[in-house]
Amino acid sequence: MANVNIKLIKSLNGRIAKHKATAEALGLRKIGDTTVQPDNAATRGKIASIGYLLQVTEDK
Repeated sequence: MANVNIKLIKSLNGRIAKHKATAEALGLRKIGDTTVQPDNAATRGKIASIGYLLQVTEDK
């Protein structure tokens, strides 16, 4: 199964609570944090909701 690398590139300051919680669920707390997550529907849904804050690259 493939993985995705996710990096937080914009601050969470001033964002709505739901977006902060989604970033926290992905393991992202501050700008520059990166995490590797499995490429599945749940992860893609989280990325879609806060995609404007993230940089996403796919591992193969």
